[in-house]
Amino acid sequence: MHSTLIVARMAPSSAQDVAGLFGAFDRTDMPGRMGTRRRQLFAYRGLYFHLQDFDDDNGASRIEEAKTDPLFTAISEDLKPYIEAYDPATWRSPADAMARRFYEWSA
Repeated sequence: MHSTLIVARMAPSSAQDVAGLFGAFDRTDMPGRMGTRRRQLFAYRGLYFHLQDFDDDNGASRIEEAKTDPLFTAISEDLKPYIEAYDPATWRSPADAMARRFYEWSA
């Protein structure tokens, strides 16, 4: 399994709105087309963490490929009032907000 973790900023009061948007998005065929197997959203002191699990290492490239799909562009627009880039000066795409894994362990 492969995971990606997107880090951004979000007001804590926006959590339910963001969860609702992703709930509707995840009922479409888009997660399957992207290869998403699991999505988890976390909030901590004004930060937003979006963890996605994929069956293989192509998750990040599939996200990049999907960013022109109307479903993907729609949710991206819908999230704009709630989610802002962690570093707006360097953000150009979701890849610019992905955390870099530096350690992993599994049983």
